[in-house]
Amino acid sequence: MTWINATGGEMVEADWNEGNIRCFGMLMDGRAQVTGIRRRGSDATLLLVMNGHFDLVKFTLPLPQGGGTWGRLIDSNLPDQNETPSFQPAAIYDVTGRSVVLFKLAA
Repeated sequence: MTWINATGGEMVEADWNEGNIRCFGMLMDGRAQVTGIRRRGSDATLLLVMNGHFDLVKFTLPLPQGGGTWGRLIDSNLPDQNETPSFQPAAIYDVTGRSVVLFKLAA
């Protein structure tokens, strides 16, 4: 699991110490090793973005190791989501205030 800041990079100590951070992501890499056996995991890689701020935040989608695109599964501010639109790594996604967005990495 890796914590991601709104600029798409891994959060560092300065990010955690910033008193005003309201939007960040949690990257759960399903390709990570689950055991000591040297093989790539085969679970889904997910990115959960949480915005506790009252306003929109422009969130840069991270660059996944090994490539791929991000498919949006859920945006809590979009009703009736019947499609799974794709977004390129480093694309800017507008995360509306007080919302949650879930992405899945597609190879």
